[in-house]
Amino acid sequence: MHQDPPQPINEQAAGRFFDQRVVVVTGTATGMGAAVADALASTAAVVHTIDVADQKPRRAEHWLDHRCDLSDRHAIDEAVNQLPDHVDVLLNCAGVPNGGRFTPEQIMAVNWLGLRHLTESTLDRMRPGGNVVHIASTAGRNWPDRPDIMTDLMAATSFDDGARWVAETPTEVADGYVLSKEAVQYYTMWRAAQLIDRQIRMNSVCPGVTDTALVADFRRGIGDSIIDNAVAVAGRMGTPQEMAAAVLFLADGSQAGYITGVNLNVDGGTAARRQTTG
Repeated sequence: MHQDPPQPINEQAAGRFFDQRVVVVTGTATGMGAAVADALASTAAVVHTIDVADQKPRRAEHWLDHRCDLSDRHAIDEAVNQLPDHVDVLLNCAGVPNGGRFTPEQIMAVNWLGLRHLTESTLDRMRPGGNVVHIASTAGRNWPDRPDIMTDLMAATSFDDGARWVAETPTEVADGYVLSKEAVQYYTMWRAAQLIDRQIRMNSVCPGVTDTALVADFRRGIGDSIIDNAVAVAGRMGTPQEMAAAVLFLADGSQAGYITGVNLNVDGGTAARRQTTG
C-alpha cells in the first residue's frame, strides 16, 4: 500500500545542542548531506562543509565551505588543515554509488578510505563529548559473513595501505559499493568501542532506498527488482530529510548521549521484514 511521505522536518528539531559547536559535514552539495546542512543552517552551529561540488548558498552565520575530493588523501589533509583546532561533531554524509559512473577503486576511495582518513584526522581535534556520525547503508548488512576481510580493512590503517589492499583484492572488492558500506558499519562498532574511554561517540545511519538523484545509479547497479521490492515493502522511498533527522538525532548529545557503536537502520521496515521472513 502506497504511503505519502511526511511533511518536511521542522529544522528547529536540530535543537540547541549544536549552538556554538563546531560541526564538520561532508557531502553537502546534494542529497542527504544537503538536507543535514539545511537543518544545521537554522542553528547557531559553526559549520564547515566539505564537498567536491559547488555548494548552494545558505544564509547562516559562522559557515565556511571547503572544496575537497574525498578520494584524494592530500586534498583531505589540506581540508583538515583549514579546520579549527577543536571540532565537536563530524557528520560523514558524502558517498558515491555503484551503477557504472564510478570505478570500484573510486567508490572504495570515497566511501571508505576517504571517510576513515578524514575521521581519524578529525578525531585528533575532538575532546570528550565529541561524536561522529556516518551515513552507511543497509547494503552493508552482511559484514558478519566475512570477518577476515573486515579485520584486513581495519588493519590497513593508512589511506595508501587501504588503496593497495583494494588494488590487490579485486574479487572481494567487486563493484566497491557493498564492501565500502560493510566496512563503514564494522568500523562504526570497532572504533566506537575504542573511543569509549575518550568519551567520544561514533554511530552510523543506514538508509534504505531514499529519494535522491542517486536512485537511477542504484537501479543500474543492483537492478530494478531489488529497488522496487524494497519500496513495495516500505510503501514508499525515504526522504533525505528523514535521513538528516536520524543523523542529527545521533549527533545530538542531549538526546543520544548514551548511544554509541550503533548502525541505525532507517529503511521503512525492510530489514525487519527480511530478517523475520527470510
